[in-house]
Amino acid sequence: MSDRLVAFIGLGSNLDDPHRQLSRARLSLASLPGSRLRDSSPIYRSAPMGPRDQPDYLNAVVVLETVLGPHELLRELQSIEQQHGRVRRRHWGERTLDLDILLYGSEQIGDPVLTVPHPGIGQREFVLYPLADLAPDLDIPGLGAVQSLRDRVEAQGLQRTDLVWLDAG
Repeated sequence: MSDRLVAFIGLGSNLDDPHRQLSRARLSLASLPGSRLRDSSPIYRSAPMGPRDQPDYLNAVVVLETVLGPHELLRELQSIEQQHGRVRRRHWGERTLDLDILLYGSEQIGDPVLTVPHPGIGQREFVLYPLADLAPDLDIPGLGAVQSLRDRVEAQGLQRTDLVWLDAG
């Protein structure tokens, strides 16, 4: 694949200094082979989607131009998660870092390893609000414009923070 494709990546963390975790992950994404970080959303704070006995999350979305194929990109994201000490203890549980391919160009992918657009993208305020900050008119295949989807979702406990991206981990 020689042409760069635009991918939107969701970032989340609620353990081990989440602000630092997101900032370090953003730097890792910027240094992926054949890729360029194009933009980053503001950082949001959200209540956990899963079990309530865990800390709040910090969430953001970044725009990445990449020549990596979708499955190769997924492997790179999982490698970054592992470098951050990601351990999967329970479904929707706490984590040092969660990286998700939200959108990969206008492609729709559905196989045992990867689903794009990301499942639940149209209902999750912690994805739609930062995504709308970056690309309100972006069309999510099969769902519609980001801004329209965001306007239908309540920001239940979601707060835009004044945190700035750290330049070093």
